[in-house]
Amino acid sequence: MLSVRENISLLPYNTFGIDAFARWMAFPRSTEEIKELLDSNKPEWNPKFVLGGGSNVLFTRNYDGLIIHPLIKGIEITQEKNRSVWVRAGCGENWDDFVKWCVEHDLGGLENLSNIPGNVGASPVQNIGAYGVEARDSVDRVELVMLADQKKRTLSARMCRFNYRDSIFKNELKDKCLITHVIFRLTREPVLKTHYPDLEKELDDYPETTIQAIREAIISIRRRKLPDPAETGNAGSFFKNPVVTAQQAHLLKQSHPAMPVYDCGENKAKLSAAWLIEQSHWKGKSKGNVGTHKNQPLVIVNHGGATGTEVVDFARTIQRVVQNHFGILLETEVNIL
Repeated sequence: MLSVRENISLLPYNTFGIDAFARWMAFPRSTEEIKELLDSNKPEWNPKFVLGGGSNVLFTRNYDGLIIHPLIKGIEITQEKNRSVWVRAGCGENWDDFVKWCVEHDLGGLENLSNIPGNVGASPVQNIGAYGVEARDSVDRVELVMLADQKKRTLSARMCRFNYRDSIFKNELKDKCLITHVIFRLTREPVLKTHYPDLEKELDDYPETTIQAIREAIISIRRRKLPDPAETGNAGSFFKNPVVTAQQAHLLKQSHPAMPVYDCGENKAKLSAAWLIEQSHWKGKSKGNVGTHKNQPLVIVNHGGATGTEVVDFARTIQRVVQNHFGILLETEVNIL
């Protein structure tokens, strides 16, 4: 039965640990319940916001509308052809549990994305990525329901307009749809991506490099480097790694020879936001209840009792300092409400 509750604390539903409230909150468990909810469309339920695992959102105030928290579950293999396997997963599945399921079924493609917080439904929105792999490398199709007319749609990977930490769901379809399922094309003959130095070093302790070994190694690295949201409130990387022109990167490299620069092709280069923040002397720095993590300056943490406004103010200070030092404005990766 569809559950809609009133005046709900959002503290358990965001990894930053911000104690805001939702005027209304719904917990649909199927596409049919989502359509039932949208068909009702009570005036007091506007505006609407879709909240997944809450690992990439920062609440700066109470939400005076309806938050939809879909709980659609299920993982199934829908097709196999040659060595390719298509897997359909519900939006409410925990992302890392899904990656674990794929690895346990010898399906490669997502192992480098292990231990990323959040739910399956958010993976194409953010085009999550880590260790040389992005969600778009494996996403085949995305099933969704439009909020305005309750129509079901299926978008191919091309139609999702994936880019670095970006997609159509953060642009044209932002706040206009609810992703119900994601279909991934995986493989039984994976091309292992291990070219990151810290991953290569970690894998030296394993007798054989397999998708299981890669998953275990990445989990180990991330647990050492990143704070556990269950213990310290955070939303992972708060800023995107900036992408600049190759010429701009060359000029910066001349002034800062130690600056990491990664070629993106098409006359573009990616810089390390973490490096820029650390060189601006903001690694491990705190102000009030908010700070940057001691091991990873890209992660802003809630030391306890922080408000969303405090976090935003702290982030803006970092943006200002980095821009003054390097002439680069860091873009936020977190969805700020």
